[in-house]
Amino acid sequence: MTYTEVFGILSILLMLCSRANYFNSIFRGRTHPHAFSWFIWSVISSIGVAAQIAEGAGAGFWGRAFGSATCFIMVIIALVKGERNIKRSDWITLAVALSAIPLWVVTKTPVWSVLLVCTIDTLGYFPTVRKSWTKPHEEAARSYMFSSLSSLFSVLAVEHYTLSTWLYPAVLTVTNSGMVGFLLWRRYTLKSAHKRVNR
Repeated sequence: MTYTEVFGILSILLMLCSRANYFNSIFRGRTHPHAFSWFIWSVISSIGVAAQIAEGAGAGFWGRAFGSATCFIMVIIALVKGERNIKRSDWITLAVALSAIPLWVVTKTPVWSVLLVCTIDTLGYFPTVRKSWTKPHEEAARSYMFSSLSSLFSVLAVEHYTLSTWLYPAVLTVTNSGMVGFLLWRRYTLKSAHKRVNR
């Protein structure tokens, strides 16, 4: 077994930990996923994985493929148990993200595809960030941490490095880490504000 295959397996296991943690949190009533974010991520991650396969990422796409498949499951769960307070800004984000998909079809090149995928995927965080501004405890920070680590190992597992094979998981490493930091910061600031009010 090569080191890239080991990293590929680790990326799957970490993504499994991420999803298990998230599913558990949802069914315990602690987490309320935003269906718009997960719908964007499910569609876009499929494109990202396809670009990785086309460019020879090898084991580098394993974790992302598993993550992409479970994103579709998350959309269904989010429609049943997710966030109900849908704002106009959420609809705008969804429309902008989906309108960029035809650009991906037109480009027909893996590099431009991945650049668009990274941009749209990052836009997908907006509905969840907007919701989490006032309800940071309704997202599982630990799940995003595991996702970030899974993406990092996906980068390390890439067998043929081109912009198309490593950029998408690298961006996910950063954005998921950023989400963890954002959730922890908002929890801290809201807790501090609550303490000041109750003095």
